[in-house]
Amino acid sequence: QVELVQSGGGSVQNGGSLKLSCKVSGLNEKFYCMGWLRQVPGKEREGVAMIDNDSRMNTDYIDSVRGRFTISKDEARTTMYLEMNRLSPDDTAMYYCAADTRCMTVVYGKVARHGVGRWEYWGQGTQVTVSS
Repeated sequence: QVELVQSGGGSVQNGGSLKLSCKVSGLNEKFYCMGWLRQVPGKEREGVAMIDNDSRMNTDYIDSVRGRFTISKDEARTTMYLEMNRLSPDDTAMYYCAADTRCMTVVYGKVARHGVGRWEYWGQGTQVTVSS
């Protein structure tokens, strides 16, 4: 049974930083992708960042967070992180981690094209609030 358990998040002022964690268990495939998505009330959930399980752990970001957010995994590849810097009120949302075992690799532009419905497993969500 695959389980994704999130931690982190909270409230921060404009320009601040936060780090989210997503501990994954029960995922035994060699190749899969994981990602972070976010959603604000009244809007569709959107992918923010993705990482694959290749030896290089390829990553991709949407343009609005590229250069500010960093997605990574620990050496054991059991925990995924999203380090968020220079946060703005526009980043306020519920953030979810997700996994897709049918995704083999991440290339530039993939996170924007990877439909929400393609993610198989989800974390419970964690709120990020950035005040101005």
